[in-house]
Amino acid sequence: MAKLVFGMNQSLDGYVDHMEMRTGPELFRHWTEHVRGLTGSVYGRRMYEVMRYWDEDRPEWSAEQREFAAAWRRQPKWVVSRSLTSVGPNATLVGNDLEAAIRGLKARLGGEIAVSGPEMAGSLTDLGLVDEYRLYLHPVVLGRGKPFFAGPRPPLRLVASDRVGEDVIRLTYVPASPEAG
Repeated sequence: MAKLVFGMNQSLDGYVDHMEMRTGPELFRHWTEHVRGLTGSVYGRRMYEVMRYWDEDRPEWSAEQREFAAAWRRQPKWVVSRSLTSVGPNATLVGNDLEAAIRGLKARLGGEIAVSGPEMAGSLTDLGLVDEYRLYLHPVVLGRGKPFFAGPRPPLRLVASDRVGEDVIRLTYVPASPEAG
């Protein structure tokens, strides 16, 4: 059975914004290895459209960026959208029954499936489908933006913490069991 994991870079005050929090070389390598090891990723429309940036090579890219793009392209993607009528290479459009589709993926596949974006993670959290949350805390305070948790934070239990790169701490949480509260 696959494990559904939501992880993103986050400011100390709880916001996600890739333009404000630059990824250093070590963290970028970490993300490349992470993507390389995934069974696939679940995207909402907006996050999928952002990530489509990696579909076509760009002359200004470094070798590391090309490596990430290759890993991202190889990975199966499931895109949840009511407005899109088609998706790009190695992607499947998910219809209206999000819960059935994701439960089916989890039952049919092994390994880790990444959840991309706070709104998608919020929807899947509400359905009780997210198995793990990884908060990559950057030493910045944004004071605005899109929060990591799109809705009320579910009860969580810390299972690991580790340093990634020079200044990022990854906190790994799992849903807390009801009797633990």
